[in-house]
Amino acid sequence: MTTELHEGPLEAPAVATPAKLTWRQQRQVRRRRRVWFEEILGWILVPLIVIGSYWLIELVLNGLGTSTEAIINGISALKANL
Repeated sequence: MTTELHEGPLEAPAVATPAKLTWRQQRQVRRRRRVWFEEILGWILVPLIVIGSYWLIELVLNGLGTSTEAIINGISALKANL
């Protein structure tokens, strides 16, 4: 085995280049990424929008000097009189 030391450098193994994706496959990959991104964004933004809307309604009603409970009581009184 010591005589084989000076045979020369080893050749690099041949690496198979991956086949280029077709335009339909590229579109499918982009679509899949976009769907995941939109799903994650939805899980973050929807609760923020709901909570923000509730806070905005409370803020406006407090600014007008009333509350949601007073409005519900008023609607109940109107329904009882009808």
